Amino acid sequence: MRWAALAGIRSRLATGVGRVPATLRTKLLVAVLALAGLLVLVTVLGIHFLGQSNARVQNLSTLQKRVAQYGQLAAYAQVVRQGLSARSTGAPGQSVYTGVKPIPGGTQWIETDLTLRTLLTQLYASFQEDEFEFKPPPTDERVLTRIRRDYGKVEAAVVEIQRLDNANVRGFRFAPYLRVAISSGDDLNTRATNLSFRTSNETAGVVAANRDAYASSRDLFIAVGAASVLLALAFGLVLSWSLIEPIQRTELRLAEIAEGDFSGRLDLPNRDELGSLAANVNRMNDELRRLYGELEAASRHKSEFLASMSHELRTPLNAIIGFSQVLREKLFGDVNEKQEEYLDDILSSGNHLLSLINDVLDLSKVEAGQLELEVAPFSLRDALERGVVMVRERAVENGVGLGLEIDPGVDLAVGDERRTLQVIFNLLSNGVKFTPSGGHVDVESARVDGEIRVAVRDTGPGIAPEDQERIFEEFQQTDLGLSQQEGTGLGLALSKRLIELHGGRLWVESTLGEGSAFFFTLPAAEEVVADG
Repeated sequence: MRWAALAGIRSRLATGVGRVPATLRTKLLVAVLALAGLLVLVTVLGIHFLGQSNARVQNLSTLQKRVAQYGQLAAYAQVVRQGLSARSTGAPGQSVYTGVKPIPGGTQWIETDLTLRTLLTQLYASFQEDEFEFKPPPTDERVLTRIRRDYGKVEAAVVEIQRLDNANVRGFRFAPYLRVAISSGDDLNTRATNLSFRTSNETAGVVAANRDAYASSRDLFIAVGAASVLLALAFGLVLSWSLIEPIQRTELRLAEIAEGDFSGRLDLPNRDELGSLAANVNRMNDELRRLYGELEAASRHKSEFLASMSHELRTPLNAIIGFSQVLREKLFGDVNEKQEEYLDDILSSGNHLLSLINDVLDLSKVEAGQLELEVAPFSLRDALERGVVMVRERAVENGVGLGLEIDPGVDLAVGDERRTLQVIFNLLSNGVKFTPSGGHVDVESARVDGEIRVAVRDTGPGIAPEDQERIFEEFQQTDLGLSQQEGTGLGLALSKRLIELHGGRLWVESTLGEGSAFFFTLPAAEEVVADG
Protein backbone atom coordinates (compact mmCIF):
# COMPACT_ATOMS: atom_id res chain seq x y z
CA MET A 1 0.00 0.00 0.00
CA ARG A 2 2.76 2.40 0.98
CA TRP A 3 4.70 1.79 -2.22
CA ALA A 4 1.53 2.19 -4.26
CA ALA A 5 0.83 5.52 -2.55
CA LEU A 6 4.40 6.69 -3.19
CA ALA A 7 4.12 5.62 -6.82
CA GLY A 8 0.88 7.58 -7.13
CA ILE A 9 2.48 10.69 -5.64
CA ARG A 10 5.46 10.31 -7.96
CA SER A 11 3.19 9.94 -10.97
CA ARG A 12 1.16 13.02 -10.03
CA LEU A 13 4.29 15.11 -9.51
CA ALA A 14 5.78 13.97 -12.81
CA THR A 15 2.47 14.64 -14.56
CA GLY A 16 2.27 18.09 -12.99
CA VAL A 17 5.76 18.98 -14.21
CA GLY A 18 4.91 17.58 -17.65
CA ARG A 19 1.79 19.75 -17.88
CA VAL A 20 3.80 22.94 -17.36
CA PRO A 21 3.72 24.76 -20.72
CA ALA A 22 7.46 25.20 -21.16
CA THR A 23 10.24 23.64 -23.16
CA LEU A 24 12.53 21.01 -21.71
CA ARG A 25 15.39 23.50 -21.84
CA THR A 26 13.39 25.96 -19.74
CA LYS A 27 12.45 23.30 -17.20
CA LEU A 28 16.04 22.18 -16.90
CA LEU A 29 17.16 25.79 -16.53
CA VAL A 30 14.59 26.39 -13.77
CA ALA A 31 15.76 23.24 -11.98
CA VAL A 32 19.40 24.34 -12.22
CA LEU A 33 18.52 27.82 -10.95
CA ALA A 34 16.55 26.31 -8.06
CA LEU A 35 19.51 24.14 -7.12
CA ALA A 36 21.81 27.16 -7.40
CA GLY A 37 19.41 29.14 -5.18
CA LEU A 38 19.53 26.42 -2.54
CA LEU A 39 23.31 26.45 -2.71
CA VAL A 40 23.36 30.25 -2.31
CA LEU A 41 20.95 29.98 0.64
CA VAL A 42 23.19 27.47 2.40
CA THR A 43 26.23 29.65 1.68
CA VAL A 44 24.55 32.81 3.00
CA LEU A 45 23.42 31.02 6.14
CA GLY A 46 26.92 29.66 6.65
CA ILE A 47 28.43 33.14 6.29
CA HIS A 48 25.79 34.54 8.66
CA PHE A 49 26.48 31.87 11.26
CA LEU A 50 30.21 32.41 10.93
CA GLY A 51 29.70 36.16 11.40
CA GLN A 52 27.62 35.57 14.51
CA SER A 53 30.22 33.20 15.86
CA ASN A 54 32.99 35.69 15.18
CA ALA A 55 31.02 38.47 16.89
CA ARG A 56 30.46 36.23 19.92
CA VAL A 57 34.16 35.40 20.05
CA GLN A 58 35.11 39.08 19.91
CA ASN A 59 32.56 39.96 22.59
CA LEU A 60 33.83 37.15 24.78
CA SER A 61 37.42 38.31 24.28
CA THR A 62 36.46 41.82 25.39
CA LEU A 63 34.65 40.43 28.43
CA GLN A 64 37.66 38.36 29.37
CA LYS A 65 39.85 41.48 29.19
CA ARG A 66 37.33 43.35 31.39
CA VAL A 67 37.29 40.47 33.88
CA ALA A 68 41.10 40.47 34.08
CA GLN A 69 41.31 44.27 34.43
CA TYR A 70 38.51 44.53 37.00
CA GLY A 71 39.94 41.59 38.92
CA GLN A 72 43.25 43.41 39.19
CA LEU A 73 41.41 46.57 40.28
CA ALA A 74 39.51 44.62 42.96
CA ALA A 75 42.74 43.01 44.19
CA TYR A 76 44.54 46.38 44.60
CA ALA A 77 41.44 47.86 46.27
CA GLN A 78 41.43 44.98 48.72
CA VAL A 79 45.12 45.45 49.57
CA VAL A 80 44.62 49.19 50.07
CA ARG A 81 41.67 48.45 52.29
CA GLN A 82 43.81 46.11 54.39
CA GLY A 83 46.55 48.77 54.69
CA LEU A 84 44.07 51.37 55.88
CA SER A 85 42.63 48.87 58.33
CA ALA A 86 46.10 48.23 59.73
CA ARG A 87 46.79 52.01 60.01
CA SER A 88 43.58 52.44 61.94
CA THR A 89 44.72 50.04 64.68
CA GLY A 90 47.15 52.63 66.02
CA ALA A 91 49.74 49.90 66.54
CA PRO A 92 52.20 49.86 63.64
CA GLY A 93 54.13 46.97 65.17
CA GLN A 94 51.07 44.80 64.82
CA SER A 95 50.73 45.54 61.13
CA VAL A 96 52.33 43.80 58.26
CA TYR A 97 54.29 46.93 57.39
CA THR A 98 56.44 47.59 60.56
CA GLY A 99 58.20 45.43 63.04
CA VAL A 100 58.81 48.03 65.77
CA LYS A 101 57.07 48.47 69.04
CA PRO A 102 53.65 50.08 68.97
CA ILE A 103 54.12 53.83 69.46
CA PRO A 104 51.09 56.08 69.08
CA GLY A 105 51.63 58.29 66.05
CA GLY A 106 54.76 60.03 64.95
CA THR A 107 57.60 58.92 62.77
CA GLN A 108 57.03 55.26 63.49
CA TRP A 109 54.23 55.33 60.91
CA ILE A 110 56.37 56.71 58.08
CA GLU A 111 57.11 53.22 56.66
CA THR A 112 53.43 52.36 56.72
CA ASP A 113 52.54 55.63 55.03
CA LEU A 114 55.06 54.97 52.21
CA THR A 115 53.64 51.51 51.68
CA LEU A 116 50.11 52.92 51.47
CA ARG A 117 51.24 55.50 48.90
CA THR A 118 52.81 52.73 46.81
CA LEU A 119 49.60 50.68 46.96
CA LEU A 120 47.55 53.73 46.01
CA THR A 121 49.81 54.31 43.00
CA GLN A 122 49.24 50.72 41.84
CA LEU A 123 45.51 51.11 42.45
CA TYR A 124 45.48 54.34 40.43
CA ALA A 125 47.11 52.63 37.46
CA SER A 126 44.53 49.81 37.52
CA PHE A 127 41.58 52.09 36.64
CA GLN A 128 43.20 54.32 34.03
CA GLU A 129 41.12 53.81 30.88
CA ASP A 130 43.99 54.88 28.66
CA GLU A 131 45.70 51.64 29.63
CA PHE A 132 42.62 49.49 29.00
CA GLU A 133 42.51 47.26 25.88
CA PHE A 134 38.78 47.82 25.71
CA LYS A 135 36.22 50.57 26.01
CA PRO A 136 34.14 50.22 29.19
CA PRO A 137 30.38 50.19 28.64
CA PRO A 138 28.33 53.04 30.20
CA THR A 139 27.42 51.00 33.31
CA ASP A 140 31.09 50.24 33.97
CA GLU A 141 31.99 53.86 33.23
CA ARG A 142 29.66 55.08 35.98
CA VAL A 143 31.16 52.66 38.50
CA LEU A 144 34.71 53.61 37.49
CA THR A 145 33.84 57.30 37.95
CA ARG A 146 32.72 56.63 41.52
CA ILE A 147 35.84 54.54 42.12
CA ARG A 148 38.00 57.41 40.94
CA ARG A 149 36.10 59.78 43.23
CA ASP A 150 36.59 57.43 46.19
CA TYR A 151 40.22 57.06 45.28
CA GLY A 152 40.65 60.84 45.35
CA LYS A 153 39.24 60.99 48.88
CA VAL A 154 41.46 58.16 50.07
CA GLU A 155 44.56 59.66 48.49
CA ALA A 156 43.86 63.13 49.99
CA ALA A 157 43.36 61.66 53.46
CA VAL A 158 46.52 59.55 53.23
CA VAL A 159 48.53 62.62 52.12
CA GLU A 160 47.42 64.50 55.24
CA ILE A 161 48.14 61.52 57.49
CA GLN A 162 51.61 61.21 55.96
CA ARG A 163 52.24 64.93 56.49
CA LEU A 164 51.32 64.64 60.19
CA ASP A 165 53.48 61.56 60.59
CA ASN A 166 56.43 63.27 58.94
CA ALA A 167 55.99 66.16 61.44
CA ASN A 168 56.11 63.59 64.22
CA VAL A 169 52.69 64.60 65.41
CA ARG A 170 51.40 62.26 68.06
CA GLY A 171 47.95 61.64 69.35
CA PHE A 172 44.83 61.47 67.34
CA ARG A 173 44.93 64.56 65.21
CA PHE A 174 44.98 62.36 62.13
CA ALA A 175 41.80 60.46 63.24
CA PRO A 176 39.38 62.45 60.98
CA TYR A 177 41.56 61.82 57.94
CA LEU A 178 41.80 58.16 58.81
CA ARG A 179 38.00 57.86 59.09
CA VAL A 180 37.58 59.47 55.68
CA ALA A 181 40.25 57.22 54.15
CA ILE A 182 38.78 54.06 55.62
CA SER A 183 35.18 54.97 54.64
CA SER A 184 36.16 55.89 51.09
CA GLY A 185 38.43 52.84 50.88
CA ASP A 186 35.55 50.58 51.93
CA ASP A 187 33.31 52.12 49.24
CA LEU A 188 36.06 51.80 46.64
CA ASN A 189 36.70 48.16 47.56
CA THR A 190 33.01 47.33 47.49
CA ARG A 191 32.48 48.93 44.11
CA ALA A 192 35.61 47.32 42.62
CA THR A 193 34.64 43.89 43.99
CA ASN A 194 31.07 44.22 42.72
CA LEU A 195 32.32 45.39 39.32
CA SER A 196 34.64 42.38 39.04
CA PHE A 197 31.96 39.98 40.23
CA ARG A 198 29.32 41.40 37.93
CA THR A 199 31.68 41.25 34.95
CA SER A 200 32.62 37.64 35.79
CA ASN A 201 28.94 36.69 35.97
CA GLU A 202 28.31 38.48 32.67
CA THR A 203 31.16 36.56 31.10
CA ALA A 204 29.82 33.25 32.37
CA GLY A 205 26.41 34.16 30.97
CA VAL A 206 27.91 35.06 27.61
CA VAL A 207 29.83 31.77 27.53
CA ALA A 208 26.62 29.85 28.25
CA ALA A 209 24.71 31.93 25.68
CA ASN A 210 27.47 31.36 23.13
CA ARG A 211 27.31 27.64 23.76
CA ASP A 212 23.52 27.62 23.27
CA ALA A 213 23.75 29.92 20.24
CA TYR A 214 26.42 27.70 18.71
CA ALA A 215 24.29 24.61 19.26
CA SER A 216 21.23 26.36 17.80
CA SER A 217 23.17 27.71 14.82
CA ARG A 218 24.73 24.33 14.21
CA ASP A 219 21.37 22.56 14.35
CA LEU A 220 19.76 25.19 12.12
CA PHE A 221 22.62 25.01 9.61
CA ILE A 222 22.45 21.21 9.55
CA ALA A 223 18.66 21.34 9.15
CA VAL A 224 18.84 23.89 6.33
CA GLY A 225 21.65 21.93 4.65
CA ALA A 226 19.75 18.66 4.95
CA ALA A 227 16.55 20.32 3.71
CA SER A 228 18.48 21.79 0.77
CA VAL A 229 19.90 18.39 -0.11
CA LEU A 230 16.44 16.82 0.14
CA LEU A 231 14.91 19.58 -1.97
CA ALA A 232 17.68 19.21 -4.54
CA LEU A 233 17.05 15.47 -4.67
CA ALA A 234 13.33 16.10 -4.91
CA PHE A 235 13.84 18.55 -7.78
CA GLY A 236 16.13 16.10 -9.56
CA LEU A 237 13.83 13.12 -9.03
CA VAL A 238 10.67 14.93 -10.07
CA LEU A 239 12.37 16.33 -13.16
CA SER A 240 13.86 12.94 -14.05
CA TRP A 241 10.49 11.25 -13.52
CA SER A 242 8.83 13.82 -15.77
CA LEU A 243 11.38 12.94 -18.47
CA ILE A 244 12.10 9.24 -17.97
CA GLU A 245 8.53 7.99 -17.59
CA PRO A 246 7.29 9.60 -20.85
CA ILE A 247 10.40 8.33 -22.65
CA GLN A 248 9.83 4.80 -21.32
CA ARG A 249 6.17 4.90 -22.33
CA THR A 250 7.16 6.18 -25.76
CA GLU A 251 9.77 3.43 -26.11
CA LEU A 252 7.22 0.79 -25.09
CA ARG A 253 4.68 2.10 -27.55
CA LEU A 254 7.25 2.15 -30.36
CA ALA A 255 8.16 -1.45 -29.54
CA GLU A 256 4.47 -2.39 -29.80
CA ILE A 257 4.24 -0.61 -33.13
CA ALA A 258 7.37 -2.42 -34.33
CA GLU A 259 5.63 -5.70 -33.45
CA GLY A 260 2.62 -4.73 -35.55
CA ASP A 261 0.28 -3.58 -32.76
CA PHE A 262 -1.40 -0.41 -34.01
CA SER A 263 -4.39 -0.52 -31.66
CA GLY A 264 -2.87 1.45 -28.77
CA ARG A 265 -2.39 5.16 -28.23
CA LEU A 266 0.39 7.09 -26.51
CA ASP A 267 -1.29 9.48 -24.10
CA LEU A 268 1.17 11.94 -22.54
CA PRO A 269 0.00 15.09 -20.72
CA ASN A 270 3.32 16.83 -21.40
CA ARG A 271 3.15 20.27 -22.97
CA ASP A 272 6.74 20.22 -24.13
CA GLU A 273 8.89 18.42 -26.71
CA LEU A 274 7.89 15.05 -25.25
CA GLY A 275 4.23 15.89 -25.76
CA SER A 276 4.98 16.81 -29.37
CA LEU A 277 6.88 13.53 -29.75
CA ALA A 278 3.88 11.61 -28.42
CA ALA A 279 1.59 13.36 -30.89
CA ASN A 280 3.94 12.49 -33.74
CA VAL A 281 4.12 8.86 -32.57
CA ASN A 282 0.33 8.70 -32.59
CA ARG A 283 0.19 10.20 -36.07
CA MET A 284 2.81 7.70 -37.24
CA ASN A 285 0.80 4.89 -35.61
CA ASP A 286 -2.36 5.97 -37.42
CA GLU A 287 -0.57 6.25 -40.72
CA LEU A 288 1.13 2.87 -40.29
CA ARG A 289 -2.18 1.31 -39.32
CA ARG A 290 -3.74 2.69 -42.46
CA LEU A 291 -0.85 1.53 -44.64
CA TYR A 292 -0.71 -1.84 -42.90
CA GLY A 293 -4.41 -2.29 -43.51
CA GLU A 294 -3.92 -1.44 -47.16
CA LEU A 295 -0.98 -3.85 -47.37
CA GLU A 296 -3.00 -6.60 -45.72
CA ALA A 297 -5.83 -5.97 -48.13
CA ALA A 298 -3.41 -5.96 -51.07
CA SER A 299 -1.73 -9.13 -49.80
CA ARG A 300 -5.10 -10.79 -49.34
CA HIS A 301 -6.21 -9.77 -52.81
CA LYS A 302 -2.88 -10.96 -54.20
CA SER A 303 -3.24 -14.33 -52.46
CA GLU A 304 -6.83 -14.66 -53.62
CA PHE A 305 -5.83 -13.68 -57.15
CA LEU A 306 -2.90 -16.10 -57.20
CA ALA A 307 -5.00 -18.89 -55.82
CA SER A 308 -7.74 -18.23 -58.34
CA MET A 309 -5.38 -17.81 -61.27
CA SER A 310 -3.28 -20.80 -60.25
CA HIS A 311 -6.40 -22.93 -60.20
CA GLU A 312 -7.56 -21.54 -63.52
CA LEU A 313 -4.11 -22.06 -65.08
CA ARG A 314 -3.60 -25.54 -63.69
CA THR A 315 -6.76 -26.94 -65.29
CA PRO A 316 -5.80 -26.21 -68.93
CA LEU A 317 -2.17 -26.95 -68.17
CA ASN A 318 -3.07 -30.45 -66.97
CA ALA A 319 -4.87 -30.92 -70.26
CA ILE A 320 -1.83 -29.75 -72.21
CA ILE A 321 0.46 -32.10 -70.26
CA GLY A 322 -1.98 -34.98 -70.55
CA PHE A 323 -2.50 -34.66 -74.31
CA SER A 324 1.25 -34.16 -74.83
CA GLN A 325 1.89 -37.42 -72.96
CA VAL A 326 -0.74 -39.17 -75.10
CA LEU A 327 0.90 -37.90 -78.27
CA ARG A 328 4.35 -38.74 -76.90
CA GLU A 329 3.21 -42.32 -76.22
CA LYS A 330 1.95 -42.51 -79.87
CA LEU A 331 -1.49 -43.69 -78.83
CA PHE A 332 -3.09 -41.98 -81.87
CA GLY A 333 -0.41 -42.70 -84.41
CA ASP A 334 3.25 -42.29 -85.04
CA VAL A 335 5.11 -39.00 -84.76
CA ASN A 336 8.33 -38.13 -86.48
CA GLU A 337 11.58 -37.35 -84.69
CA LYS A 338 11.12 -33.58 -84.81
CA GLN A 339 7.59 -33.84 -83.47
CA GLU A 340 8.83 -36.10 -80.67
CA GLU A 341 11.45 -33.50 -79.75
CA TYR A 342 8.77 -30.79 -79.65
CA LEU A 343 6.57 -32.98 -77.47
CA ASP A 344 9.44 -33.45 -75.00
CA ASP A 345 9.88 -29.68 -74.80
CA ILE A 346 6.13 -29.24 -74.24
CA LEU A 347 6.13 -31.84 -71.48
CA SER A 348 9.22 -30.38 -69.79
CA SER A 349 7.94 -26.82 -69.95
CA GLY A 350 4.47 -27.87 -68.85
CA ASN A 351 5.78 -29.79 -65.85
CA HIS A 352 8.01 -26.85 -64.90
CA LEU A 353 5.09 -24.43 -65.23
CA LEU A 354 2.86 -26.79 -63.21
CA SER A 355 5.49 -26.95 -60.47
CA LEU A 356 5.70 -23.18 -60.43
CA ILE A 357 1.91 -22.85 -60.26
CA ASN A 358 1.76 -25.39 -57.44
CA ASP A 359 4.39 -23.45 -55.50
CA VAL A 360 2.54 -20.17 -56.01
CA LEU A 361 -0.72 -21.78 -54.94
CA ASP A 362 0.82 -23.34 -51.84
CA LEU A 363 2.55 -20.10 -50.87
CA SER A 364 -0.65 -18.11 -51.28
CA LYS A 365 -2.49 -20.63 -49.10
CA VAL A 366 0.19 -20.35 -46.43
CA GLU A 367 0.00 -16.55 -46.45
CA ALA A 368 -3.78 -16.66 -46.31
CA GLY A 369 -3.69 -19.21 -43.48
CA GLN A 370 -5.63 -21.72 -45.55
CA LEU A 371 -3.00 -24.44 -45.80
CA GLU A 372 -3.87 -27.33 -43.53
CA LEU A 373 -1.26 -29.94 -42.65
CA GLU A 374 -2.10 -33.61 -42.35
CA VAL A 375 0.01 -34.20 -39.27
CA ALA A 376 0.78 -37.79 -38.33
CA PRO A 377 3.82 -39.91 -37.47
CA PHE A 378 5.71 -40.99 -40.57
CA SER A 379 8.98 -42.64 -41.46
CA LEU A 380 11.58 -39.95 -42.02
CA ARG A 381 13.95 -42.59 -43.35
CA ASP A 382 11.55 -43.44 -46.17
CA ALA A 383 10.95 -39.75 -46.96
CA LEU A 384 14.69 -39.06 -47.22
CA GLU A 385 15.28 -42.11 -49.40
CA ARG A 386 12.43 -41.11 -51.73
CA GLY A 387 13.80 -37.59 -51.97
CA VAL A 388 17.23 -38.91 -52.98
CA VAL A 389 15.61 -41.17 -55.61
CA MET A 390 13.66 -38.22 -57.04
CA VAL A 391 16.83 -36.19 -57.77
CA ARG A 392 19.18 -39.06 -58.60
CA GLU A 393 18.60 -38.92 -62.36
CA ARG A 394 19.49 -35.22 -62.53
CA ALA A 395 22.47 -35.75 -60.23
CA VAL A 396 23.83 -38.41 -62.55
CA GLU A 397 23.34 -36.13 -65.55
CA ASN A 398 25.27 -33.33 -63.76
CA GLY A 399 28.01 -35.65 -62.48
CA VAL A 400 27.11 -34.99 -58.84
CA GLY A 401 27.37 -37.72 -56.20
CA LEU A 402 24.58 -38.32 -53.68
CA GLY A 403 25.03 -39.59 -50.13
CA LEU A 404 22.54 -40.52 -47.42
CA GLU A 405 23.48 -41.01 -43.76
CA ILE A 406 20.60 -41.70 -41.39
CA ASP A 407 21.01 -41.98 -37.61
CA PRO A 408 19.76 -45.44 -36.57
CA GLY A 409 17.94 -43.80 -33.67
CA VAL A 410 15.96 -41.54 -36.00
CA ASP A 411 12.96 -43.11 -37.64
CA LEU A 412 9.54 -41.68 -36.93
CA ALA A 413 8.87 -37.95 -37.17
CA VAL A 414 5.63 -36.04 -36.72
CA GLY A 415 4.29 -33.91 -39.53
CA ASP A 416 2.75 -33.82 -42.97
CA GLU A 417 4.73 -36.44 -44.90
CA ARG A 418 3.89 -35.00 -48.33
CA ARG A 419 4.90 -31.46 -47.34
CA THR A 420 8.06 -32.71 -45.64
CA LEU A 421 8.99 -34.63 -48.79
CA GLN A 422 8.35 -31.41 -50.75
CA VAL A 423 10.89 -29.59 -48.52
CA ILE A 424 13.44 -32.40 -48.89
CA PHE A 425 13.02 -32.40 -52.66
CA ASN A 426 13.47 -28.59 -52.85
CA LEU A 427 16.67 -28.67 -50.81
CA LEU A 428 18.11 -31.63 -52.74
CA SER A 429 17.17 -30.07 -56.09
CA ASN A 430 18.94 -26.82 -55.17
CA GLY A 431 21.99 -28.74 -53.96
CA VAL A 432 22.24 -30.76 -57.20
CA LYS A 433 21.53 -27.69 -59.34
CA PHE A 434 24.29 -25.53 -57.83
CA THR A 435 26.94 -28.21 -57.23
CA PRO A 436 29.46 -28.43 -60.09
CA SER A 437 30.35 -31.72 -61.79
CA GLY A 438 32.52 -33.90 -59.56
CA GLY A 439 30.96 -32.55 -56.38
CA HIS A 440 28.54 -34.27 -54.05
CA VAL A 441 25.41 -33.66 -52.03
CA ASP A 442 24.96 -35.44 -48.68
CA VAL A 443 21.83 -35.88 -46.59
CA GLU A 444 22.12 -36.47 -42.85
CA SER A 445 19.66 -36.94 -40.02
CA ALA A 446 20.23 -36.94 -36.26
CA ARG A 447 18.47 -36.34 -32.97
CA VAL A 448 19.57 -33.04 -31.36
CA ASP A 449 18.08 -31.57 -28.17
CA GLY A 450 15.00 -33.77 -28.29
CA GLU A 451 14.09 -33.01 -31.92
CA ILE A 452 15.00 -34.41 -35.31
CA ARG A 453 17.47 -32.39 -37.38
CA VAL A 454 17.98 -32.97 -41.11
CA ALA A 455 20.96 -31.49 -42.97
CA VAL A 456 21.49 -31.23 -46.74
CA ARG A 457 25.14 -30.39 -47.49
CA ASP A 458 26.65 -29.59 -50.89
CA THR A 459 30.06 -28.66 -52.26
CA GLY A 460 28.74 -25.83 -54.41
CA PRO A 461 30.01 -22.22 -54.60
CA GLY A 462 28.50 -21.22 -51.27
CA ILE A 463 26.26 -18.29 -50.38
CA ALA A 464 27.48 -14.81 -49.45
CA PRO A 465 26.63 -13.70 -45.87
CA GLU A 466 24.46 -10.83 -47.11
CA ASP A 467 22.34 -13.29 -49.14
CA GLN A 468 21.79 -15.92 -46.43
CA GLU A 469 18.65 -14.25 -45.10
CA ARG A 470 17.39 -12.88 -48.40
CA ILE A 471 17.17 -16.27 -50.15
CA PHE A 472 14.29 -17.27 -47.86
CA GLU A 473 12.12 -14.42 -49.16
CA GLU A 474 9.69 -14.80 -52.05
CA PHE A 475 11.13 -14.38 -55.57
CA GLN A 476 14.65 -13.78 -54.21
CA GLN A 477 17.69 -15.58 -55.65
CA THR A 478 21.45 -15.22 -55.55
CA ASP A 479 23.32 -13.85 -58.54
CA LEU A 480 24.31 -17.42 -59.45
CA GLY A 481 20.68 -18.53 -59.41
CA LEU A 482 19.65 -15.65 -61.62
CA SER A 483 22.45 -16.43 -64.06
CA GLN A 484 21.20 -19.99 -64.51
CA GLN A 485 17.75 -18.69 -65.53
CA GLU A 486 16.13 -21.57 -63.74
CA GLY A 487 13.67 -21.33 -60.87
CA THR A 488 11.67 -18.43 -59.51
CA GLY A 489 12.95 -18.10 -55.95
CA LEU A 490 9.84 -19.62 -54.38
CA GLY A 491 11.23 -23.00 -53.29
CA LEU A 492 13.18 -21.91 -50.22
CA ALA A 493 10.51 -19.39 -49.15
CA LEU A 494 7.83 -22.08 -49.34
CA SER A 495 10.04 -24.66 -47.63
CA LYS A 496 10.72 -22.29 -44.72
CA ARG A 497 7.00 -21.56 -44.28
CA LEU A 498 6.13 -25.26 -44.37
CA ILE A 499 8.75 -26.16 -41.75
CA GLU A 500 7.62 -23.29 -39.51
CA LEU A 501 4.02 -24.55 -39.78
CA HIS A 502 5.36 -27.81 -38.29
CA GLY A 503 6.84 -25.85 -35.38
CA GLY A 504 10.39 -26.31 -36.65
CA ARG A 505 13.15 -24.12 -38.08
CA LEU A 506 14.97 -23.92 -41.40
CA TRP A 507 18.29 -22.13 -41.80
CA VAL A 508 21.53 -22.16 -43.78
CA GLU A 509 25.21 -22.20 -42.92
CA SER A 510 27.53 -21.41 -45.79
CA THR A 511 31.02 -20.22 -46.70
CA LEU A 512 31.85 -18.85 -50.12
CA GLY A 513 33.89 -21.36 -52.13
CA GLU A 514 33.29 -24.19 -49.66
CA GLY A 515 29.62 -25.10 -50.11
CA SER A 516 26.42 -24.77 -48.12
CA ALA A 517 24.47 -26.73 -45.52
CA PHE A 518 20.70 -26.34 -45.13
CA PHE A 519 19.14 -27.54 -41.85
CA PHE A 520 15.57 -28.09 -40.75
CA THR A 521 14.03 -29.57 -37.61
CA LEU A 522 10.89 -31.61 -36.90
CA PRO A 523 9.33 -32.96 -33.69
CA ALA A 524 10.07 -36.57 -32.84
CA ALA A 525 7.08 -38.93 -32.81
CA GLU A 526 7.59 -40.32 -29.31
CA GLU A 527 7.63 -36.84 -27.79
CA VAL A 528 4.23 -36.01 -29.27
CA VAL A 529 2.82 -39.28 -28.04
CA ALA A 530 4.17 -38.59 -24.58
CA ASP A 531 2.70 -35.07 -24.58
CA GLY A 532 -0.66 -36.38 -25.61
